[in-house]
Amino acid sequence: MAEDFLVKIRGEYNQFTKAEKKVADYILASPKEVLFKSITELAEICGVGDTSVFRFCKTMNCKGYQEFKMMLSLSMHEGKQGFGQMEGNIGLEDDFGLVAQKVLNSNINALKETHSLLKEENFSRVIECFYRAKRICFYGVGTSMSTAMKAADKFLKIEPKVYCVSDSHMQAMMASTMTKGEAAVIFSYSGATKDTIHVAQLAKAAGADIICVTRFVKSPLTAYADLVLLCGANESPLQAGSSSAEISQLFLIDLLYTEYYRRYFETCCVNNERTSASVMEKLC
Repeated sequence: MAEDFLVKIRGEYNQFTKAEKKVADYILASPKEVLFKSITELAEICGVGDTSVFRFCKTMNCKGYQEFKMMLSLSMHEGKQGFGQMEGNIGLEDDFGLVAQKVLNSNINALKETHSLLKEENFSRVIECFYRAKRICFYGVGTSMSTAMKAADKFLKIEPKVYCVSDSHMQAMMASTMTKGEAAVIFSYSGATKDTIHVAQLAKAAGADIICVTRFVKSPLTAYADLVLLCGANESPLQAGSSSAEISQLFLIDLLYTEYYRRYFETCCVNNERTSASVMEKLC
């Protein structure tokens, strides 16, 4: 049962290596905090390497860190009334009005935290990178793929050098053919998705500038990043693809688009008129 997972960690404690015990000590002391940390952040707090955390997960019979967090989350919610892993700690006893308010608060808080994490100088560098780039390629997997496609759709209205493909194999091929002077914009909440990390590796090796839109400052993905934009939604492993996480990323996309349009108004305005006219007949 999921409820026995923390008990299982305690039961196998004496079999752990010295590094694994450091990881176990922190997890047992602060299980809730672990749910919202990347593998790199957890490793840093415990004073061990990423590989030690990954080995600990394997020792616990988990395929990787994300599965470990899911099992940990289940053990913390098993047997409880309600479903606290959802937005705003919604319970089964809540009426519709309260549910609506909690979901609203969750999304508002995600936007507010994302706004608080903005750094003007860093944001300005991303805009300048977009402008200098010969090609801007947007990447993502799963829910982050839909976010990447929305970003490409928005920017294509004002900037013709934008590209996005949904298939992971095609993403890898596109990343491998990037060159110096091009920008790869990679969306990933966790920063630990294998396909996304592979794209970052390929694009980095090809010489492209890497811009990551993610939740965590330190993760396997941000290790390849030249610039990082942080989204502020807290998402448990049982909330993968939550609306608040997507909304926080969409806020950053809107801000990027608006600021890019403002700075390079004359060019963007002409492109926007052309793209709008191109679909005008289809809207009738």
